[in-house]
Amino acid sequence: MSEPEVIRLDKWLWTARFFKTRKLAAEAISGGKVHVNDQRAKPGKEVKTGVALSISKDNYRWDIRITGINGQRRSAKEAVLLYEESPESLAKREQQIIQNREQRELFDFSAKDHKPNKKERRLIHRFKQG
Repeated sequence: MSEPEVIRLDKWLWTARFFKTRKLAAEAISGGKVHVNDQRAKPGKEVKTGVALSISKDNYRWDIRITGINGQRRSAKEAVLLYEESPESLAKREQQIIQNREQRELFDFSAKDHKPNKKERRLIHRFKQG
């Protein structure tokens, strides 16, 4: 059985393992978190190889180009082969991960036995916003 040449955007995001379910993928697309060739799209938009996607999820951003299409969801090792990420996007996301890790170590609230007070909540909100 040959692989399809075009596939729905929500299904491709699900098969490439960006989202756990197609419903979550469709909600992200409808919410403007996914752009196709720098344009907002609908979940039913058909995509093919060579299309550029911009995906925002959990305060991270991927700028990718579709290199393959799978009709079914497979292992994560195979899912990584379906797209190619730009080096700038990868470097920026890795920098964000390192920065978030440092921030978590700096504000380790798990050792405390109380809810965050007003000052701590403000720090948490400031960290999450930017």
